[in-house]
Amino acid sequence: MTAPLTPPHQPPNDAVPPDGWPAPYPPLPGDDGAPSAVTELRQAAVVAAVSAVAGAALGLLWLWLAPRVSLISDGKAVFLRHSEGESAIGADGTFVLLALAFGAVAAGLVFLIHRHGGVALVMGLAVGGVLGSLLGWGVGTLLGPTHDVVAHAKEVGPNVVFDAPLKLEMWAGAMLAWPIAAMIVHLALTALFGPRDPEWPQEDDAPDGAARS
Repeated sequence: MTAPLTPPHQPPNDAVPPDGWPAPYPPLPGDDGAPSAVTELRQAAVVAAVSAVAGAALGLLWLWLAPRVSLISDGKAVFLRHSEGESAIGADGTFVLLALAFGAVAAGLVFLIHRHGGVALVMGLAVGGVLGSLLGWGVGTLLGPTHDVVAHAKEVGPNVVFDAPLKLEMWAGAMLAWPIAAMIVHLALTALFGPRDPEWPQEDDAPDGAARS
């Protein structure tokens, strides 16, 4: 008699572990330090609040650095002292540049402190940037020259130069400069230096006896 042959549906004996089951893949790394959803939402709220408060510094810097528009009165009407001056555009440009810098710095600090930040932190940066820009605009216009130009002209008298109120001509665009800069910088830092997701082992690295596709 001849020895019985191995059934075709069974693997060779040297490929089957003692318990009869293929060896599993090694487990993926567990906790990688990423915060929970509740913790991330709390961090995003703090980021938004701190960014909003920082808007006061933006407003003070804008008030200090923005070029002024000079006005003069003849006792009957108020005129621009330099009709071709670019001070009004300069005020908008100063605000936008400061807002871009604030957004970049905010994104860099958030990335350094919360390296595993996700969508919630990015949204916190965006909301905080809008709130900070609004506060900065309010501080600058409130502490700057009065908006009652006629009363101010009567107060200083005719043929006396005084500053026009500080304002933004491109208001909507200026309000978006901070959040856009913050999101772009945070996205770039995360792409370059952020933590990487764990990878599954390659097929060639599977343990002996593991099922291969």
